[in-house]
Amino acid sequence: MKPNQLRHYGDLLVDVKSRIREAQTRAVLSVNAELVHLYWDIGRLIAHRQQQEGWGAGVIPRLAKDLHNELPDVKGFSERNIRLMVQFAREYPNAFPSGPQIRQPVVAKLPGTRTGQPPVAQIPWVHNVLLIQRVKDESVRIWYMNATLENGWRVQAGVCRQTQLLLQRGQ
Repeated sequence: MKPNQLRHYGDLLVDVKSRIREAQTRAVLSVNAELVHLYWDIGRLIAHRQQQEGWGAGVIPRLAKDLHNELPDVKGFSERNIRLMVQFAREYPNAFPSGPQIRQPVVAKLPGTRTGQPPVAQIPWVHNVLLIQRVKDESVRIWYMNATLENGWRVQAGVCRQTQLLLQRGQ
């Protein structure tokens, strides 16, 4: 190609890179929302069975071990993380619809906005864990989730900012 024919090539490159980044972001958000929903659902299922069947906490180490043995390449189902899933489901019993349902793929709900997802599904699992462990008031947790989403806070920065803002607000 001749140089004068490439006159708008830079604009094309910028546009293509932008579309790639937007698609990557939507994919990450979709995976995160599905993972958080899965963790909540597993936690809800275990908590329900513990209550219904009278199972104690001893079922969790056994489940973690069996999952590891039967799905050795699947990560995220350690005894500690399963306990966190149960705690997460108990903290947010109505975060997601429960029971069998036909769900629209999360990626279809993410056309560039967060519409259709509860705040717990829009932040990373580690954020949710830190919030449950460090912030006991659910309304403050929800405020933090929304502030995190609005401001793009990261885990440690968000917790520090959240603490400073709560102190300023007198909470």
